[in-house]
Amino acid sequence: MQPTSREMLERLVAFPSVSSVSNLDIIAFCRDWLAGHGVEARIVPSPEGDKANLFATIGPDVPGGIVLSGHTDVVPVEGQAWTSDPFRLTERDGRLYGRGTCDMKGFDAIVLALVPEMLAAPLRRPIHIALSYDEEIACRGAPHLVRAMGSRVAPPSSVIVGEPTRLAVVTGHKASVQMMTRLTGYAVHSSRMDLGVSAVMTAARLITWLDDRTAENRAAADPSSAFEPPYTTLHCGIMGGGNAVNTVAGQAWFSTDIRSLPTEDIWVWVERYRAHIRDAVEPAMRAVHPGAGVEIEIVSDVPGLRPEAEGAAEGLCRRLTGDNGTHVVSYGTEAGLFQNAGWSTVVCGPGDIAQAHQPDEFIEISQLAAGEAFLRRVIAELCA
Repeated sequence: MQPTSREMLERLVAFPSVSSVSNLDIIAFCRDWLAGHGVEARIVPSPEGDKANLFATIGPDVPGGIVLSGHTDVVPVEGQAWTSDPFRLTERDGRLYGRGTCDMKGFDAIVLALVPEMLAAPLRRPIHIALSYDEEIACRGAPHLVRAMGSRVAPPSSVIVGEPTRLAVVTGHKASVQMMTRLTGYAVHSSRMDLGVSAVMTAARLITWLDDRTAENRAAADPSSAFEPPYTTLHCGIMGGGNAVNTVAGQAWFSTDIRSLPTEDIWVWVERYRAHIRDAVEPAMRAVHPGAGVEIEIVSDVPGLRPEAEGAAEGLCRRLTGDNGTHVVSYGTEAGLFQNAGWSTVVCGPGDIAQAHQPDEFIEISQLAAGEAFLRRVIAELCA
């Protein structure tokens, strides 16, 4: 029997596939579901082997197909006040509650539930199903997936990344780089702080430098930009350091994420940060103690999605949804990775991003139905 999208969503939500743990069980379920319908899925494991991506093709092995891209991981529920079990689908007032219902197992469920219809359709071009791991941790799985698909899949005409947009056609999003900055100072008693180098206080000045750059960008922002906010941001999310109130801190660290407009080169911002440390910060530290310094580690790099002139994916989704508005978002997705592989890409899926990562996350039943109707039109498009 063909399960409904709701029934498939219930199965997927039951997998607590939080990014901090393995997703191999949900990937095995998807693989077995496809195999039960005669569809061979290819597994692309993580370098450590504890997680995996999956992709599969339905239809003829020819160029011009459409990739339906989703991720299998979800964000944690710890510390959130849920009124129902986050890993059990619960219906209330026309909504389906559960972790990942919106972001983005709702889309995944529709894709998997419609596999029998894809197989029954007289497809002239293929549908490629792509499911990744660790999208919620800087899209760590997607680069391996995109590379594997690039060597195995006939070039598609379009990629649809089904993140929740209420089926608006999103053609641009910001790029992001995450960095870890580690500072080594020189610890002395705080009564003679003139002899030491405080890693904590130097870190504070660096964080202020980042905030000042954001303020400059805010002041120079183009008010006509569709992005919210309409400028590049440099943000510190976590910090730590020191070991005693009366000791000059010998160690400190903090994390930074830079989110740049897709019209800018995000690595220019990284280099400006490096240059400030190299030219202004480290010389002052080492004038007091030669062993002091700053180390920067690039933790992740998620490319932005750029609006495409006459983009095939945009044209397809506008035709199938009727949406002719201009939509961009500030959060990142796997779309830029597909686009950088040379594949026309948009973000378009059911649900509202405002519900993502929230306690009592939900997708409206009407949005699930709208997503089904949209994907049925995609199937029909490939039969023409």
